[in-house]
Amino acid sequence: MIGELLRNQPEFALFASLALGYLIGSFKIGPIQLGGVCGTLIVALVLGQTGARISPDLKNIAFAVFIFALGFTGGPQFFANVGRGWRYGLLSLIEVSTVLALVFAAIVLLGLDQGTAAGLLAGAATESAVIGTASEAIGRLGLPAVETARLQANVVTAYSVSYLFGLITIVLFTSQFAPLILRIDLRAEAERLWRKLGGDGALENGQRVAAPSLVGREFRVGPAAGITIGELEARYGYNLAVEGVLRKTAALEVEPALMLETGDHVVLVGRREALVEAADAIGEELAGKDAAGFHTQRLDVVLTRAEAHGLTVAQIRERAEPEEGRGVFISAVTRIGNTIPALPGTELNRGDVLTLVGAPDDVERGASLLGYALPATDKTDFVLLGMGVLAGMALGHLSARIGSVALTLGTGGGCLLSGLLFGWLRSRRPLIGSLPSAAAQILKDFGLGTFIAAVGLSAGPDALALVHQYGLALPAIGVLMVLVPGLLSLCIGRALLKLDAPMLLGAIAGQQCSTPAISALVGAAGNSTPVIGYTITYALSNVLLPLAGPVVVGFGSSLRALHL
Repeated sequence: MIGELLRNQPEFALFASLALGYLIGSFKIGPIQLGGVCGTLIVALVLGQTGARISPDLKNIAFAVFIFALGFTGGPQFFANVGRGWRYGLLSLIEVSTVLALVFAAIVLLGLDQGTAAGLLAGAATESAVIGTASEAIGRLGLPAVETARLQANVVTAYSVSYLFGLITIVLFTSQFAPLILRIDLRAEAERLWRKLGGDGALENGQRVAAPSLVGREFRVGPAAGITIGELEARYGYNLAVEGVLRKTAALEVEPALMLETGDHVVLVGRREALVEAADAIGEELAGKDAAGFHTQRLDVVLTRAEAHGLTVAQIRERAEPEEGRGVFISAVTRIGNTIPALPGTELNRGDVLTLVGAPDDVERGASLLGYALPATDKTDFVLLGMGVLAGMALGHLSARIGSVALTLGTGGGCLLSGLLFGWLRSRRPLIGSLPSAAAQILKDFGLGTFIAAVGLSAGPDALALVHQYGLALPAIGVLMVLVPGLLSLCIGRALLKLDAPMLLGAIAGQQCSTPAISALVGAAGNSTPVIGYTITYALSNVLLPLAGPVVVGFGSSLRALHL
């Protein structure tokens, strides 16, 4: 009865796979959590035994939208880190080259077919997008339909088997084993790095700062009488700003040349440590009733200014003219959807989203100097989306040969590259289209979920046969494909690149594109310093690994042709 319903109305199978899959993926055992994508695949493989199928056209559309949105959101960071983030970028190159070498060795030694080899790469590297690019490459080999379906099913099955072992390995390696190998106390190292970057104390997991870093206070001028506003702000490194002056009952216009007088009420906004230091030198702090009319504004700004790329938060303030930077403070930094510490020593990249806090006029001035304010819109520009996907499909027809290996980007690779390009253009020309981050996330989640459900349903009948054929070989190789590049990156990153341990371990989680690993690592470290390294390698590996899928298919096809 249920099988007939799923076969006749495959939309039931699709949404059952998504609902049950994300439910299963939400369960957590220690630091291990499967996630919605792997959960969806498991449910789809089970329901696929009933013969339920989803239209290949829907599968292709879902993957094209997902991979374009993935490239679009990562474009600014990818191009920002190609040149200047070379130390972390080297780790992504180590990841891709090592896993490719191991997959090629497995093809030769175990006789893996193209589909199984590509699925092994996707699962061990925990990069679901490889399923799409590899499956599409298999479809272009010109094989009989039955053989094509079998190989594409093997991609999914090999992924599902190796993913779980790859996930467990990378989580335990980064958060538990690597600190032991380095002989460090990870929590102590993370706290030391936090202070090195200018933080005033690391937090335990789940804690929040009781005294915020940015505050506003009102004072009655005493010892500060006789100095100008400009002199007062300069004395404390422009880490505070006078935003209001009330003399008797008159509100005065705030100017750097305005001299303070005894009894003036002044409203100061700035970093808490600067205001605490300045309090005794200004006068008596008041309850703030007269400052009730003053308010601050928070504004998200995309950093596009070329001169600011690679500078720390403190360096940007130091290099700004006093009148440009006064009253503007960076309270948060978001990179590829991850919040990184907004500390004085935090290095900023083009494409970062900076949350500015200050008086409305000051914040708007700062936004115009640093980049462009993110418009408060929830509308998606379908001209941008449609043109981007079309451009990706056109790029997908490009092909090349490396020796006897034929390489074609396909729709997946083409849409990934077009997404990168459109995202990069958007970060520099804010008038080009609009794809809000929430909308992009929906496109990625639903697009990938639908694609995974479709391929899982079609692969269901062949899954057990592949597992029986290779047994424990796939899980074992999957573990090696995590440990070998992880150990290489650990040694090179520590001995040659001299990276701080928390950011190095975060970068290793990022080169593996593992969100569960960075979550477990942040919990073990006690603060978010590992996320700084994670975002760079994550952006690079999210592009390089999907493009490696067709390479594995091409190599496997050439090897089989030689044997034939």
